[in-house]
Amino acid sequence: MSIDLIIVLIIAIPFGVLFFIANYFEHKIIQLHASLIAGISVSYFFLIVLPEIAERLPEFPFHLTIFEYLFVLIGFSFIHVSEKLILQKVEIKTQKKMRKLIKKEKILESVEHNMEKILTKEITHENLDEVALREIARTVSELNEEEERTKIEINNYKIKIQNKLNKELTNFRLVTDYIYHFLVGIILIGLLRIELVGGILFFVYAFFRTVVTKRSEAHLIFSDLEIYEEQKYEVKLIIKYISCASALTGIIIGLIINLFLPGNLELLFIFYSFISGVILYVIVREVIPEKEKGNPLKFMIGLVGFAVVIIIINIYSAVL
Repeated sequence: MSIDLIIVLIIAIPFGVLFFIANYFEHKIIQLHASLIAGISVSYFFLIVLPEIAERLPEFPFHLTIFEYLFVLIGFSFIHVSEKLILQKVEIKTQKKMRKLIKKEKILESVEHNMEKILTKEITHENLDEVALREIARTVSELNEEEERTKIEINNYKIKIQNKLNKELTNFRLVTDYIYHFLVGIILIGLLRIELVGGILFFVYAFFRTVVTKRSEAHLIFSDLEIYEEQKYEVKLIIKYISCASALTGIIIGLIINLFLPGNLELLFIFYSFISGVILYVIVREVIPEKEKGNPLKFMIGLVGFAVVIIIINIYSAVL
């Protein structure tokens, strides 16, 4: 094993341990504002990721520039399509039944409101029709009971969909997070071998991304059903250990690859561009706070602060 690979090993193993700790303890160690991480993420993607791909990817078929970003597109699409397929197949029949019940509930509320208006109008009349009033009151009472039964049924369907959704999305996140962190480990070794500073910057961003996505707020999945993605589904401890050690596993595999195939830059940057697509999707979907949420000042602090760090490092590297 060469001296530079030993140095990379000494740096990379502690990084892998930090990834394990961040994944295992999730949001219990570091509390970072999502807007701050969003700013850092945007700076990292536009000032490091895209220039890295444009300058250092190998030539692809037909010598077309578009192929430089092909695997970025694949990475972005892979996560997006996989997530959509899961959401669209979760309890399809239950979703349809729930939507029908919600429509029924709205109709009942409308009819009930109209009956109450009729009842109020009848009470104000001088000549009260007691039989008609009793009939209207009975109808309103039945509508109330039917509405309550409908709400209970809707709630039961909602719980069923929510539980299934939590299970499916948890399994999906386990697989995608494992692939992501495994590739991060491999890429980290390759980047550290090429340029220590670039590799360390990559680790800093990837680590922050791990921290913020583990503590991000629940996302609204079905807006019409008011169902959110929740992190409540528990997994087996052994699966959690394997998942948390994915970056460390990637680092070990990366070391083996670099030991036997030290000059294989094409594989490294295919992985890197694929991960870049995943990073872009995560920034848009998970890291940047939704709609009115978030803190613009903290976003700008993260954006400008990390941009300044990148610029200073690049100026210093150019001078050397």
